[in-house]
Amino acid sequence: MKYAITLFMFVVWSIPSYGLEVGDVAPDFSLQGSDGKVHRLADYRGKETVVLAWFPKAFSRGCTIECKSLAENGHLIKKFAATYFMASVDPIEDNMGFAAEQKADFPLLSDPAKRTARAYEVLGERGYAVRHTFYIGKDGKILAIDRNVNPPTSAQDMAHMLAELGTPLVGE
Repeated sequence: MKYAITLFMFVVWSIPSYGLEVGDVAPDFSLQGSDGKVHRLADYRGKETVVLAWFPKAFSRGCTIECKSLAENGHLIKKFAATYFMASVDPIEDNMGFAAEQKADFPLLSDPAKRTARAYEVLGERGYAVRHTFYIGKDGKILAIDRNVNPPTSAQDMAHMLAELGTPLVGE
Protein backbone atom coordinates (compact mmCIF):
# COMPACT_ATOMS: atom_id res chain seq x y z
CA MET A 1 0.00 0.00 0.00
CA LYS A 2 2.84 2.38 0.89
CA TYR A 3 4.40 1.68 -2.50
CA ALA A 4 1.13 2.51 -4.31
CA ILE A 5 0.76 5.82 -2.46
CA THR A 6 4.39 6.74 -3.14
CA LEU A 7 3.99 5.85 -6.82
CA PHE A 8 0.74 7.85 -7.02
CA MET A 9 2.39 10.92 -5.44
CA PHE A 10 5.36 10.63 -7.82
CA VAL A 11 3.04 10.51 -10.84
CA VAL A 12 1.00 13.49 -9.60
CA TRP A 13 4.14 15.56 -8.98
CA SER A 14 5.53 14.56 -12.38
CA ILE A 15 2.57 15.96 -14.30
CA PRO A 16 3.62 19.31 -15.75
CA SER A 17 1.86 22.33 -14.30
CA TYR A 18 0.60 25.03 -16.62
CA GLY A 19 0.40 27.68 -13.91
CA LEU A 20 -2.88 29.54 -14.07
CA GLU A 21 -5.91 27.34 -14.52
CA VAL A 22 -9.64 27.65 -15.03
CA GLY A 23 -11.25 28.89 -11.82
CA ASP A 24 -8.23 30.93 -10.71
CA VAL A 25 -8.61 34.64 -10.17
CA ALA A 26 -7.06 36.36 -13.20
CA PRO A 27 -4.14 38.63 -12.36
CA ASP A 28 -5.19 42.25 -12.53
CA PHE A 29 -3.50 44.42 -15.13
CA SER A 30 -3.19 48.05 -16.08
CA LEU A 31 -1.72 48.30 -19.58
CA GLN A 32 -1.41 50.99 -22.23
CA GLY A 33 -3.48 50.26 -25.32
CA SER A 34 -2.89 51.10 -28.96
CA ASP A 35 -6.03 53.28 -28.69
CA GLY A 36 -4.19 55.67 -26.33
CA LYS A 37 -6.09 54.52 -23.23
CA VAL A 38 -4.96 52.58 -20.18
CA HIS A 39 -6.97 49.39 -19.80
CA ARG A 40 -7.45 47.78 -16.39
CA LEU A 41 -9.01 44.39 -15.82
CA ALA A 42 -10.68 45.81 -12.70
CA ASP A 43 -12.65 48.25 -14.88
CA TYR A 44 -14.54 45.33 -16.45
CA ARG A 45 -15.27 43.41 -13.25
CA GLY A 46 -19.00 42.96 -12.77
CA LYS A 47 -19.69 44.28 -16.27
CA GLU A 48 -18.57 41.87 -18.97
CA THR A 49 -16.30 39.03 -20.00
CA VAL A 50 -12.74 39.94 -21.01
CA VAL A 51 -10.75 38.05 -23.62
CA LEU A 52 -6.99 38.57 -23.36
CA ALA A 53 -5.11 37.11 -26.34
CA TRP A 54 -1.35 37.12 -25.76
CA PHE A 55 0.83 37.18 -28.87
CA PRO A 56 4.63 37.00 -29.29
CA LYS A 57 5.70 39.91 -31.50
CA ALA A 58 4.12 42.71 -33.48
CA PHE A 59 4.66 42.51 -37.26
CA SER A 60 5.68 38.82 -37.14
CA ARG A 61 3.96 36.39 -39.51
CA GLY A 62 1.72 34.45 -37.10
CA CYS A 63 0.82 37.54 -35.10
CA THR A 64 -0.10 39.41 -38.29
CA ILE A 65 -2.39 36.54 -39.30
CA GLU A 66 -4.03 36.51 -35.85
CA CYS A 67 -4.50 40.28 -35.73
CA LYS A 68 -5.93 40.27 -39.26
CA SER A 69 -8.41 37.55 -38.26
CA LEU A 70 -9.62 39.64 -35.33
CA ALA A 71 -9.71 42.86 -37.37
CA GLU A 72 -11.65 41.33 -40.26
CA ASN A 73 -13.97 39.13 -38.22
CA GLY A 74 -14.37 41.08 -35.00
CA HIS A 75 -18.08 41.43 -35.71
CA LEU A 76 -18.42 37.78 -34.62
CA ILE A 77 -17.01 38.63 -31.18
CA LYS A 78 -18.81 41.96 -30.85
CA LYS A 79 -22.15 40.13 -30.74
CA PHE A 80 -21.24 39.13 -27.19
CA ALA A 81 -21.11 41.21 -24.01
CA ALA A 82 -17.34 40.95 -23.99
CA THR A 83 -14.27 43.09 -24.50
CA TYR A 84 -11.28 41.63 -26.27
CA PHE A 85 -7.63 42.59 -26.47
CA MET A 86 -4.43 41.31 -27.97
CA ALA A 87 -1.44 41.78 -25.65
CA SER A 88 2.31 41.53 -26.03
CA VAL A 89 5.52 42.69 -24.38
CA ASP A 90 6.24 44.99 -27.34
CA PRO A 91 6.64 48.73 -26.73
CA ILE A 92 3.44 50.72 -27.19
CA GLU A 93 4.84 52.40 -30.31
CA ASP A 94 5.25 49.01 -32.00
CA ASN A 95 1.74 47.93 -31.08
CA MET A 96 0.27 51.25 -32.25
CA GLY A 97 1.96 50.86 -35.64
CA PHE A 98 0.95 47.20 -35.84
CA ALA A 99 -2.68 48.00 -34.95
CA ALA A 100 -2.79 50.77 -37.57
CA GLU A 101 -1.25 48.55 -40.25
CA GLN A 102 -3.75 45.75 -39.56
CA LYS A 103 -6.69 48.16 -39.17
CA ALA A 104 -7.38 46.70 -35.73
CA ASP A 105 -10.54 48.22 -34.27
CA PHE A 106 -9.75 46.79 -30.83
CA PRO A 107 -6.88 47.66 -28.47
CA LEU A 108 -3.51 45.97 -28.54
CA LEU A 109 -2.04 46.15 -25.05
CA SER A 110 1.64 46.68 -24.32
CA ASP A 111 3.50 45.16 -21.39
CA PRO A 112 7.14 46.16 -22.04
CA ALA A 113 8.04 45.67 -18.35
CA LYS A 114 6.76 42.09 -18.74
CA ARG A 115 5.12 42.14 -15.28
CA THR A 116 1.67 41.17 -16.55
CA ALA A 117 3.07 38.52 -18.89
CA ARG A 118 4.88 36.99 -15.90
CA ALA A 119 1.70 37.16 -13.79
CA TYR A 120 -0.20 35.32 -16.53
CA GLU A 121 2.73 32.90 -16.85
CA VAL A 122 3.01 33.46 -20.60
CA LEU A 123 6.52 34.89 -20.76
CA GLY A 124 8.59 32.52 -22.89
CA GLU A 125 12.28 31.71 -22.59
CA ARG A 126 13.19 34.16 -25.36
CA GLY A 127 11.47 37.04 -23.57
CA TYR A 128 8.33 37.10 -25.75
CA ALA A 129 4.82 36.16 -24.70
CA VAL A 130 3.56 32.77 -25.80
CA ARG A 131 0.31 32.67 -27.78
CA HIS A 132 -2.36 31.88 -25.17
CA THR A 133 -5.86 33.33 -24.89
CA PHE A 134 -7.54 33.83 -21.52
CA TYR A 135 -11.31 34.16 -21.08
CA ILE A 136 -12.06 36.03 -17.86
CA GLY A 137 -15.54 36.17 -16.36
CA LYS A 138 -17.32 39.16 -14.88
CA ASP A 139 -16.28 37.89 -11.45
CA GLY A 140 -12.58 38.12 -12.42
CA LYS A 141 -12.06 34.36 -12.57
CA ILE A 142 -10.56 32.52 -15.52
CA LEU A 143 -13.34 30.75 -17.45
CA ALA A 144 -11.15 29.13 -20.11
CA ILE A 145 -7.61 29.17 -21.47
CA ASP A 146 -6.79 28.42 -25.10
CA ARG A 147 -3.20 27.19 -25.23
CA ASN A 148 -3.51 26.02 -28.84
CA VAL A 149 -4.50 29.22 -30.64
CA ASN A 150 -4.92 28.93 -34.41
CA PRO A 151 -4.06 32.42 -35.75
CA PRO A 152 -6.11 32.25 -39.01
CA THR A 153 -9.32 31.39 -37.13
CA SER A 154 -8.78 33.40 -33.94
CA ALA A 155 -11.94 35.49 -34.27
CA GLN A 156 -14.15 32.51 -35.07
CA ASP A 157 -12.59 30.50 -32.26
CA MET A 158 -13.11 33.33 -29.75
CA ALA A 159 -16.75 33.73 -30.77
CA HIS A 160 -17.26 29.97 -30.50
CA MET A 161 -15.69 29.89 -27.03
CA LEU A 162 -17.73 32.88 -25.83
CA ALA A 163 -20.90 31.08 -26.98
CA GLU A 164 -19.77 27.84 -25.35
CA LEU A 165 -19.14 29.69 -22.09
CA GLY A 166 -22.67 31.10 -22.18
CA THR A 167 -21.55 34.70 -22.58
CA PRO A 168 -24.67 36.83 -23.06
CA LEU A 169 -25.25 38.54 -26.36
CA VAL A 170 -25.13 42.34 -26.44
CA GLY A 171 -28.44 43.71 -25.18
CA GLU A 172 -29.44 40.60 -23.24
